[in-house]
Order: sequence, then C-alpha cells, then structure tokens
Amino acid sequence: MIYSTATVPVNPEGETKLTREEAWKGLELKARDAREFLPPGLCTRCHVVEESATHFVREATIAGADLREIIVLEKGSKVTFFQASGPREGAIINELFVDEAGALQLRFYCYTGLRGKKPHGPEEQAEQAQFDSEDKGYKAALLSTLKRTRELLADGRL
Repeated sequence: MIYSTATVPVNPEGETKLTREEAWKGLELKARDAREFLPPGLCTRCHVVEESATHFVREATIAGADLREIIVLEKGSKVTFFQASGPREGAIINELFVDEAGALQLRFYCYTGLRGKKPHGPEEQAEQAQFDSEDKGYKAALLSTLKRTRELLADGRL
C-alpha cells in the first residue's frame, strides 16, 4: 500500500486571498475536468460520464493511463476520488480545513495500491517516492491547483 499526505496553506502571504467557497469551487472544477489543473499534456482526456445525487463518475487519461474514478463531493470540505479502474486502486482525498490557528489549509492524502503489482514491491516504492517528492508530488499538485484557482478567479471564470 501507498500512503502519502501533504498540506499547504490556501492563503500564503503575498498571494491573492481565496475564500473557502472559492477554493472549494476550484477543487470541484478540478474533480470534474482535471485538464486545466494539471501540467499541459499530462491529462489528455477527462469527462464526467455518470452523475447522481451522491457522486459522479469520470473517465480520464492521465500520464498515458486510462482510468475511471468514482468521485464523492462533501460540499465545502472534501473531494474523494475512488480508483475504480486504472493502474491504482484505493482512494485519493483533497480536503479543505481550518487549522488550530484559524488558517484555511488544503490537504491531500491517499491510500492506494498498484493493481497487479506486489504490495510494497519496487513499483509501489517508486510510486511512493513520486507522491512524496517536493517538486513533482502531491504537494506540488496542491500548489498548482490553488494557483490555477486564482487564475480562474482573476479571469472571472470561477
């Protein structure tokens, strides 16, 4: 199993302030179509194919891998991506929360495994290292999500 976590402040000094609602809207938009939020060319296809009152299903091609995710939105606080098909199985979570100092934070955490690979084997260890990487891992993804949310806000598209 792979476990990774990262937390970043939503409103670091020097950045345009985002309200919780604006940060949430960015997370929701990313859940529905990741193409605008990931580095160019990383996500080449992303479509919602089913929707219900409790969840929606998206199909995407990310980093060359086709995947299907069941996505649950807990309005204003949490997006959970259940890996229904693709290279990973498990859950990836993005969560907005207020820390003990009253600052809005964005946290990523995941519990995943690689389908068809040995648990804790070399492939999972490499994936763990990638997730935890400062510049390419999920901390970087959180920062890019907030950056793109600010850009959408500035363009009046949020």
